[in-house]
Amino acid sequence: MVGAGDRAENAECPIAGLRWRLMLAREAKAEDAEAIARIYNEGIEDRVATFENRLRSADDVRAWFDGMHPCVVVEEDGVVIAFGATSGYRPRECYAGIAEASLYVARRARGKGAGRSAMEALIAAAAAAGFWKLLSRIFVENQASRRLCRSTGFREVGVYEKHARLDGEWRNVVIVERLIPANLDKATARPLRHNGS
Repeated sequence: MVGAGDRAENAECPIAGLRWRLMLAREAKAEDAEAIARIYNEGIEDRVATFENRLRSADDVRAWFDGMHPCVVVEEDGVVIAFGATSGYRPRECYAGIAEASLYVARRARGKGAGRSAMEALIAAAAAAGFWKLLSRIFVENQASRRLCRSTGFREVGVYEKHARLDGEWRNVVIVERLIPANLDKATARPLRHNGS
């Protein structure tokens, strides 16, 4: 698997002349905002990953680039097919090293490893930015996301029952968290500034 920052070209598969498509995970840039918004909007429309119901614009996404919270994308053949983003958890100073994590994969790329590449890159970027914990909430029915989180070191710590309504129905969510051990011993009240945008 191609990791964050690694580049690779398509390679010939020894079986029946097939071509492998290799993915590149990298830090997101403001220029990726349109692609990120498109992928996020697919997730909003699909109604399986978020309570959000307002579609986002590229300008909305550009506001995520605050210099503190890392955002990564995964490309396939130069096209962004997945993203992972962090955001603030709570405003109190004692929680400054905790980030909310979100991850979305374009419909056409689901089930092909793009989500894992994005999550691994997001964890690495959060670690480099000084965060000591990532957390998120997942609809209990979203087994693919739950499997991905478990396989990348997140643990399920509980269920929020009737957390919010989506399309008029109460939904339950699983709470997941992942510690970043390298940052626990050097944790301060505020994480390091992200060196990106």
